[in-house]
Amino acid sequence: MTDALKFKLSRRTALKAAAAGAVAIAPALRATVWAQGSDKPEKPEVKIGFIPLTDCASVVMASVLGLDKKHGVKLTLSKEASWAGVRDKLVNGELDMAHVLYGLVYGVHVGAGGAKKDMAVLMGLNRNGQAITLSKALADKGAVDGPSLAKLMAKEKREYTFAGTFPTSTHTMWLNYWLSASGISPISDAKVIVVPPPQMVANMRVGNMDGFCVGEPWGQRAIIDKIGVTAITTQDIWKDHPEKVLGTRAEFVKANPNTCRAVMMAVMEAGKWIDANLQNKTKMAETVAEKSYINTSADAINQRILGRYDNGMGKTWDDPNHMKFFDDGQVNFPYLSDGMWFLTQHKRWGILKEHPDYLAVAKQINQIDLYKDVASAMKVSVPKDPMRTSKLFDGVVWDGKDPKKYADSFKVQA
Repeated sequence: MTDALKFKLSRRTALKAAAAGAVAIAPALRATVWAQGSDKPEKPEVKIGFIPLTDCASVVMASVLGLDKKHGVKLTLSKEASWAGVRDKLVNGELDMAHVLYGLVYGVHVGAGGAKKDMAVLMGLNRNGQAITLSKALADKGAVDGPSLAKLMAKEKREYTFAGTFPTSTHTMWLNYWLSASGISPISDAKVIVVPPPQMVANMRVGNMDGFCVGEPWGQRAIIDKIGVTAITTQDIWKDHPEKVLGTRAEFVKANPNTCRAVMMAVMEAGKWIDANLQNKTKMAETVAEKSYINTSADAINQRILGRYDNGMGKTWDDPNHMKFFDDGQVNFPYLSDGMWFLTQHKRWGILKEHPDYLAVAKQINQIDLYKDVASAMKVSVPKDPMRTSKLFDGVVWDGKDPKKYADSFKVQA
């Protein structure tokens, strides 16, 4: 056995031991009798897709720490190249589940952008921790935030190009929201393109874009490589905003409810393990940085995961609202209002031509009853109300009560 292999095996053994010692949420539900008569997973092996991003960590660590087997399933992880690929493989059944964009799941369900399939959100995977990056070239001209970017764009007329990660994605919606709040129309004043997350930094390096919104570690990677600056974090746009989810097809949930519960328990336990302490976060960063997952250096992950930020212009700060994976279960609950928000933005930007029945769609997609089963077994508290109220950075309040009025209220629209 080579030294490298010995190291890898001993490291994985140490991680599993750490999980066993640090995590004591609840035993697996094998002894529990569900309405179906048995809690045995219908599908013992589950193929889960993920994109190389820090927020795939709870899915990855559920496998690496052996938490999947603890709960009676085996997770087979599939590294995907783009969100379009994740969408296609989810829809056609090549993937059973995925670490996936909230807005992508909703977009597929309502048929926005082509593919249409009844979809399901099982749980949230994380909150916060994304960022909008502007190129160093723009920063050198004084464009370091929304107002200064708008001023430069008004002064120096040309085509400005920004990138999101998918047409209906979280990141494209954050980018559009931020630009428009600064008086920049992402429709008429700028060009917004789609670039897969791992390709963002390379595309900015060769001058293909002026800015991008993406999940970590690619914002921090741009800082390390000195090709971009952080204009704003997404938690500064919306504190504790929803981010990635564990998504699947509605038909998969119907056919495999026990399998879904088992996977959800493993992923939730992994999320709690990550959030538990500094040591676990550091181990997580080292693990997901590996070539088989994100394929970057651990230093691109292990700072912002702790809330230690550097904007690339000499400013550093500690942000308590950094990326979280559990936070006493608050991260994981699939709030109806969270999913509805993405639909309001899809309507705002012309992705949806008509107003959908926002609440009905959210109730179809977000598997709240299934989540409650899992939370109860794991002794995790569940919010009393599936709707929540948030104030975004422009002062506009979102509570889900009148989504049609909210979607139509913005001055800047498609």
